[in-house]
Amino acid sequence: MNYQVMMSDDAEADLFEIYKYIAQRESPSRAHAIMEKLELAAFSLVTNPQRGRVPTELHEFGVTEFMELDVKPYRFIYRFGRKRVFIHCVLDGRLDMERLVQERLRR
Repeated sequence: MNYQVMMSDDAEADLFEIYKYIAQRESPSRAHAIMEKLELAAFSLVTNPQRGRVPTELHEFGVTEFMELDVKPYRFIYRFGRKRVFIHCVLDGRLDMERLVQERLRR
């Protein structure tokens, strides 16, 4: 069964910020290559959203409806239902994930 993958406005903004950061500090071509890698990972959820896992930071609080997909050093935080995968945010795994995830998912 194939799922429809959708991104929140926040997730799209996250990807734009990641691109901008890498393009400014490294190069636009490096930023483009990383975006391709992230997009491929996100859309791999079309066929297998169950492959993710519950983020440790959320599991500790009993929140288990969100999953994460690691694309080092980034993490996609998403939920999936009957036919849809909804990506809520794309976060840098090197940052304080507990605080970032909690802030984002409270919105």
